[in-house]
Amino acid sequence: MKPLRTSPRPEARRTGNAFIIASMLLSLCIMSLIKARYCAVPFGKLQESTELELAMETLRMVTAKRGDPASKGEKVSGEIAAMDLKKPLCVETSRRSDVCEAVGDVRVKGSWQTIFVHPSLASQEWKMKPYARKHDRPALAHIKEWAIKPFPDQEPAPACTVNYTIPAVVFSIGGYTGNLFHDFTDVLVPLFITSYHFHGDVQFVIADAKSWWLSKFSLILKQLSKYEIIDADNDQDVVRCFPRVIIGLNFHKELGIDPAKAPNGYSIMDFKEMLRKSYGLERPTAEPLGDQWDVRRKPRLLIISRKTSRVFLNERGMSDMAMSLGFDVRIADPDVATDLGKFARLVNSADVMIGVHGAGLTNIVFLPAGAVLIQVVPMGNLEWLARDTFENPSPDMQLKYLDYRIQADESTLSDQYPRDHPVFTDPQSIHKKGWNELSRTYLENQDVKPHLGRLRITLLEALNIMPHSRKMTQ
Repeated sequence: MKPLRTSPRPEARRTGNAFIIASMLLSLCIMSLIKARYCAVPFGKLQESTELELAMETLRMVTAKRGDPASKGEKVSGEIAAMDLKKPLCVETSRRSDVCEAVGDVRVKGSWQTIFVHPSLASQEWKMKPYARKHDRPALAHIKEWAIKPFPDQEPAPACTVNYTIPAVVFSIGGYTGNLFHDFTDVLVPLFITSYHFHGDVQFVIADAKSWWLSKFSLILKQLSKYEIIDADNDQDVVRCFPRVIIGLNFHKELGIDPAKAPNGYSIMDFKEMLRKSYGLERPTAEPLGDQWDVRRKPRLLIISRKTSRVFLNERGMSDMAMSLGFDVRIADPDVATDLGKFARLVNSADVMIGVHGAGLTNIVFLPAGAVLIQVVPMGNLEWLARDTFENPSPDMQLKYLDYRIQADESTLSDQYPRDHPVFTDPQSIHKKGWNELSRTYLENQDVKPHLGRLRITLLEALNIMPHSRKMTQ
């Protein structure tokens, strides 16, 4: 009879069972420790724990569970303590704008230009000027600085006098506002980017407020917010408490919106649609409403006139020549006091708009899609300025763009300087002297008289690229 052999398997099975039992006992011990550690702590105290403290305690539990020495756990906890686990309160959203945002217990003391936040939201004080030209010292010179700071350590937080359930946007209308280009590119377009996705459920807190500006753009502001505007500087003895506050406005580009960066993918066409609703503009596109060959419907040319600089010296001749090509010509000279609604409706009726480079061309925001902008560029190598301000925004607005570049014999600079002067021979030498000298020479002291023959060619080109173009011969 063969001797009995003991198989190694039962031995392995006993070892595996022992390991399982040991693991279960270890788990029970850890669960007991957790219960002892946390269940005895009053719930109210847990609510007061900061995010950092909870994160550090969790790490201690993990390191203890893994059997790491206490010294190692202390080292990891120390490293986490050195990190800022909070989302940055203020970020640079573009080269032009900084935006600060706080979510939680946020208290706004407008007359102090101060926003208090719970210490769990910020551990340091931030300062900023809520206007989208952060590196432009002249623009910022008359804008008050705002502070975003945690609640005081040794005294109670400012008591809320008004509580809100909607977010707030804090911004300034100081800077260059009053110039239509800056009204839109520095404030209104960035405000649309920052607030439109709230669908009106947002409170505007405006610093450096001007009553005439608020009145002029009131219809636009009402499209963006359902609530009465708060004048921060005159909001005395009031602490307004919000669940969320955005300080500053998002800037993308001149008179433009980058849909890839905008909430809900909004574009400048959404902004123009909002303007149409604000002012009751009838024409979304330059397509004719009736029979496109109806001779009674002439294409409309709007000439943006100027009174003080970069004036069209032959405006009447320009108008007569355009009428000979079949245009219905209107001439308008907008200024700060112009009723924006009436002027917007005039611009919206135009198929072609022409004007010398300047703030008046900002009215392209009211042109229907498919319309043509002709920018008359003063002499002085100002093509870069014309490009950045009105040429580049035009395609995103679904506008056709043409320019007419003034030559020396069409400029009054010919009456002020000899032809061999650097103003004509070396414009870059004037540019190198800085913006003030460039502006004084080429923008403030230059009027223009376009050659009607050359201008006629440009107007014919505009006719030919209109949606209901009537092909014309030169």
